[in-house]
Amino acid sequence: VFGNSCTPEDVATVNVIAAKDLLGSNHCYLDVRTPEEFSKSHSHHAFNVPYMFITQEGRVKNPEFLKEVSLILKKDDHIIVGCNSGGRGVRACVDLIEAGYENVSNMEGGYSAWVDAGLTPAGDKPAEELKTFCKFRP
Repeated sequence: VFGNSCTPEDVATVNVIAAKDLLGSNHCYLDVRTPEEFSKSHSHHAFNVPYMFITQEGRVKNPEFLKEVSLILKKDDHIIVGCNSGGRGVRACVDLIEAGYENVSNMEGGYSAWVDAGLTPAGDKPAEELKTFCKFRP
């Protein structure tokens, strides 16, 4: 493993209001939800690289996650990671930090919190339709 060993407790978190402000500056938003979740609704300018896939056997980690991220983002980019409620995002952050990404934060509460805070684009569907149940809630 490159870099230091990282645990979920080591991951920096930002709330959705701070995340929205940071995304207005030089931060990138990495949405690690499944393509199905992402296609329902997502924040503008989000990159989608799923951390897990839903298969017949259940959820499995995307074996190409770090490779796919490396095609979009550089190790010194400022990255805010978001999933549905925060659980997958923390795990994704741990992997990114261990792979040498320097400026990674998890968006607290994930996209569900983003929706609850009213940050979705005007004219989007009602909040209940945008959120999906996630068994990885912290």
